[in-house]
Amino acid sequence: MCGIVGAVAQRDVAEILINGLHRLEYRGYDSAGLAVVDAQHELQRVRCLGKVKELDDAVEKSPISGGTGIAHTRWATHGAPSEDNAHPHVSGNFAVVHNGIIENYEELRTLLKERGYVFTSQTDTEVIAHLVEWEMRSTDSLLDAVQKVVKQLTGAYGMVVMDRMHPEHLVAARSGSPLVIGLGIGENFLASDQLALLSVTRRFIYLEEGDIAEITRRSVDIYDRDGKKVERSMHDSNAENDAAEKGKFRHYMQKEIYEQPTALVNTMQGRLTHDNLVIQSIGNGAKDILEKVEHIQIVACGTSYNSGMVSRYWFESLAGISCDVEIASEFRYRKFVTRPNSLLITISQSGETADTLAALRLAKQKGYMAAMTICNVASSSLVRESDLAFMTRAGVEIGVASTKAFTTQLAALLMLVVAVGKAKGTLSAEKEQEIVKALEALPAEIEKALAFDQHIEDLAEDFAEKHHALFLGRGEFYPIAMEASLKLKEVSYIHAEAYAAGELKHGPLALIDADMPVIVVAPNNELLEKIKSNIEEVRARGGQLYVFADKEAGFSEVEGMKIITMPTVSEITAPIYYTVPMQLLAYHIALIKGTDVDQPRNLAKAVTVE
Repeated sequence: MCGIVGAVAQRDVAEILINGLHRLEYRGYDSAGLAVVDAQHELQRVRCLGKVKELDDAVEKSPISGGTGIAHTRWATHGAPSEDNAHPHVSGNFAVVHNGIIENYEELRTLLKERGYVFTSQTDTEVIAHLVEWEMRSTDSLLDAVQKVVKQLTGAYGMVVMDRMHPEHLVAARSGSPLVIGLGIGENFLASDQLALLSVTRRFIYLEEGDIAEITRRSVDIYDRDGKKVERSMHDSNAENDAAEKGKFRHYMQKEIYEQPTALVNTMQGRLTHDNLVIQSIGNGAKDILEKVEHIQIVACGTSYNSGMVSRYWFESLAGISCDVEIASEFRYRKFVTRPNSLLITISQSGETADTLAALRLAKQKGYMAAMTICNVASSSLVRESDLAFMTRAGVEIGVASTKAFTTQLAALLMLVVAVGKAKGTLSAEKEQEIVKALEALPAEIEKALAFDQHIEDLAEDFAEKHHALFLGRGEFYPIAMEASLKLKEVSYIHAEAYAAGELKHGPLALIDADMPVIVVAPNNELLEKIKSNIEEVRARGGQLYVFADKEAGFSEVEGMKIITMPTVSEITAPIYYTVPMQLLAYHIALIKGTDVDQPRNLAKAVTVE
């Protein structure tokens, strides 16, 4: 979950390292630090509690020179955020940065204490530094030492090790947590995301699971988990260097909400044509796989889980195929039954979510017919390890609270539903045409939804003093209510819950009072009358209602109920459309609450630890 940057160069690298950390801050912002070796082989280490700016300011006051260095921005797992717990950690001549969790760190800590090592932090990472120092007592090769160390570790790690006496190289290891090598001219770099290195290179090598790499200014040598030297392909990045800039927007979250029409156009490009979906666009060999599918198992976490929940309604109602959705951390730790001809679908923005990746690897052992991922990062582990990858093409998402990733996932899933229905012969040509037209209309419709920004900003004032909120939805709008509730929690810290509206009378009604606003997603469909009954139940208990409803739904504003009248959109794509006002509501409430919208407390993006 943490951000890592490393460099071996002839020029001073401190500025490059810190710039990289700024771009990786979405991965964690509890503390930050760097270590650089100077010409006299002195290790210059600076660590700061708080965000990368604190580190930036500290280094500006006391400039650091040297061409080899490592840097880190932390999301705390073991030990509270503090300067002592900030990376890099040092033992003797060696410095280490690490992303992940070392599960057996306590027994290693005990062993190392018996060997005389003194610990100065509460982290699991410090054991890595001491293990490297110990192994280097019996070898001259840092690579050899790291290879021996990783065999002693249980858990997830992306790590980089530096030796101040031999700064001509860095050694990196990857197990569970991603690492990418950036190739320069007479200099090479490392990071946990290519985004960190776009200012210095466009050429990247992605380390595979179990890889250990030795990097110098002019060479990159990679070894697999068996110690065998391997070649990994080089990729040219087409990512925009300014993708990580906010531009005219106040926050990344705001920018990414407003990017949704364009992102959706990109998601659909080349996949829809002449009122048809192009099955081949799903991926090579997709048609053969989809023809055989009898069941779909979706596995995901967080926002991606909510998108999977919406698609379950679509798979069953539109394509006529059974579908189950499960949280990845639950799926991977229970004894599940694999259905015949079942397609496993993982959903993830980053493609590195630890539990989802572990679920994929487990599922591949358990006889699933094929594994497919819906993902936004083409170079990610989920993409590389799946049989089919359906890219959402949302572009770089920096805001920790996911927005455009969610809507593009939904669009991708709806296209997949059409593809399955076509391949199985369960979806009529007329229905396909209807869905395709609805999808093609969606970007322009979302532009119209964004025009409600000022109205929703005004509504948000009502939530300034509120500490609880309840979201209600029925059918495929229940997961939309779940996502809306999640967004509000993430960025405003208001305690928010979501319920299927029919469940209201089975307990949640006890929570209703004037201090708990109830937000209802009520488009005009066959469940409208049912949800109107749920609304009356709330009104009768003195609850304050905010109803987002289709203009044809027939709601009129009365005391205790505010109506946000939305334009009529296709019933099929309405869940995607109604997501947008929910995002805007969460955003504006967060502004009023004065929270850090892009970097909410205790959270980070790309969850590469369990």
